[in-house]
Amino acid sequence: MTASPPVNTELLEEAARLIREARYLLALTGAGMSVESGIPPFRGPGGIWTKYGEPPMDGFQRFMADPKKAWEERLNPQGPMVELRKALDIARPNPGHTTLAQMEEQGLLKGLITQNIDNLHLEAGSRNVLEIHGNATLLRCLGCNRRFKPEEIPLDELPPTCPDCGGLVKSDTVQFGEPIPRDVLARCQEEADRCDCMLVVGTSATVYPAAAFPQYAIRRGHPVIEINLYESELTAMCRLSLTGPSGEVLPALLEALNAGLA
Repeated sequence: MTASPPVNTELLEEAARLIREARYLLALTGAGMSVESGIPPFRGPGGIWTKYGEPPMDGFQRFMADPKKAWEERLNPQGPMVELRKALDIARPNPGHTTLAQMEEQGLLKGLITQNIDNLHLEAGSRNVLEIHGNATLLRCLGCNRRFKPEEIPLDELPPTCPDCGGLVKSDTVQFGEPIPRDVLARCQEEADRCDCMLVVGTSATVYPAAAFPQYAIRRGHPVIEINLYESELTAMCRLSLTGPSGEVLPALLEALNAGLA
């Protein structure tokens, strides 16, 4: 594997300056961080959907029409969900995840919105995490929005129901056609309102509503710092763009921050 070129020192120092001046730094993370931990992407070479075909765009509507069948398909030991679950089971946080957790612990990073469903930010130690697309390790009641660990919900009768309100239970991950859970979306907007500097890490920032948050910050005149392997549609709008894997760029950024704070 070809080594990544070193991160531009001047850009790192400028990014560190912007973060030090911020009162409320917010991060938005995407699939690029998951790929660095060995989780296959959905699209592109080696992607889950490339192998098995894209899921139906009305997946949530199909679930609601026949939740018992949807649960039977979910529990089927063959197919794309098995490969994804195996990858999620063995994936571990990479240095990018742990650096964001360290930045929060040091008071530099106030909150984190992730489009990823892999639970790795929480495993790394981040606390104020909003999983806008859900968490693959959890189940969610569609009635009261309570989340459950899988072992907390018996599956002897399908579809399972919530022990609190009797509502229908599904995976916490948000399907095509499914609204973002109200509680998470409201908290994401609250964080976006507080934000006066944003880190956008490992995402093309094209999937809404998450893609709206950096644009909202830019419209309000706040700096957005992008960290990505590739140029994205957001790059031209960002104050700074740091090219490279998050597992290399974020530790270098934290080093620059700590050097400036010394």
